[in-house]
Amino acid sequence: MALPVIAVFDIGKTNKKFFLFDKNLQEIKEEYIKIPQIKDEDGDECEDLHALSQWVLENVRTVAASREYTLLGVNFSTYGASLVHLDGRGQPVSPLYNYLKPFPEELQDEFYAKYPETEINLATASPTLGMLNSGLQLYWLKKRKPETFRQIRHSLHLPQYVSFLISGEAVSEPTSIGCHTKLWDFTKQDYHEWVQKEGIASLLPAIVPTDSRFTREIGGHPVKVGVGIHDSSAALASYLFRIREPFLLISTGTWSISLNPFSEENLSFSDLENDCLSYLSVQGKMVRASRFLLGYELDHQLAILNKIFNKPESYYKTVVPDENIMDAIVGGELENSFYPARVAGTPVVRGLFPEDNWKPESCANYEEAYHQMIWGLVRIQVAFLELARGNSPAKKVYVDGGFIHNQVFIRLLRHFLKGYEVETADFPLGSAYGAALMLGDFTDE
Repeated sequence: MALPVIAVFDIGKTNKKFFLFDKNLQEIKEEYIKIPQIKDEDGDECEDLHALSQWVLENVRTVAASREYTLLGVNFSTYGASLVHLDGRGQPVSPLYNYLKPFPEELQDEFYAKYPETEINLATASPTLGMLNSGLQLYWLKKRKPETFRQIRHSLHLPQYVSFLISGEAVSEPTSIGCHTKLWDFTKQDYHEWVQKEGIASLLPAIVPTDSRFTREIGGHPVKVGVGIHDSSAALASYLFRIREPFLLISTGTWSISLNPFSEENLSFSDLENDCLSYLSVQGKMVRASRFLLGYELDHQLAILNKIFNKPESYYKTVVPDENIMDAIVGGELENSFYPARVAGTPVVRGLFPEDNWKPESCANYEEAYHQMIWGLVRIQVAFLELARGNSPAKKVYVDGGFIHNQVFIRLLRHFLKGYEVETADFPLGSAYGAALMLGDFTDE
């Protein structure tokens, strides 16, 4: 007899993951792939949208046609700050532009001349982030690529685009809109007035709840198709459904996102300058958050260490916590302090690291340099967690995502968070699990 399953695509910048869960949301299958980046028309790296789309469609078709499984539902968790622009036939009219693509400085100045920076950033709870403000991607298209802009019928955030591939329904959804997009006015609970004035609102489909789903016949069976969810919000949802007391969540990966769904204080402009922002939860409530490129910076630093110490790419996975090295670092006996001068796309908290004197080549060996590098990343992580905490009384911290497997990171994180109870996730599937939850209860089906 075929096993009833729920399929979830968890699409990160680096790894694309495909999971099957049973009706009780127990994982029964997982697959990981990496899709090589391509170049957009300006020569900047970007996601291969065609390859990504084909991977999604092929996996759904394969499961639906399988005699081993009966597909009950499918949903999608993906990274944010990325839009797919469709024409009237539902076909993409542009590449999936990279959110790290440079945003023209003169265009940014033009935008803020019309819409004062302090006012709009506070209203939209969005720091000035260029392409990471996905709303500004549309402004950029309108001003720099008007011929493309004129072809757009719908602009979908990435989670809703991959859902559209299966459901054929073009919709918008709160967690993707409320994610440093500069689109959503948190004070009015509606799109900001600039979205209307610039003729962009008409390109954004109707907003539906995050737990919406459409029933489609796939492989001869009715299948619930979710509308997709922003990955950090999906990770948070999997905790909010189970835990009632105040907590903080560190969702790790390419980005480390610190999330506080229990804060009611408004952000200050200083918070925004330090990359503190607000998200929308699956319930449409404000979530205080901060983020920095933890995984991106780790990869950059590992490449340097591997070259200096002549180690293979995955050697770091063999390094276990060395208490002697950690005691020396924490006690100040090793003065070679770490400060990632190039945490791309995010400012480091001012005054936390006064200078950059990170010289890994002066370390005795790879292990010592690795511990020092992780020590520095953990200090930055703690600073960003404190930004997200604000005045919340939470003393419990959950850590989710890929870094729960990094023993040195977790050991040092616990050292620097002595006033907190730090708990790693009992499953590294927070985003995928959260997306599956949005499909509802299948136990009676």
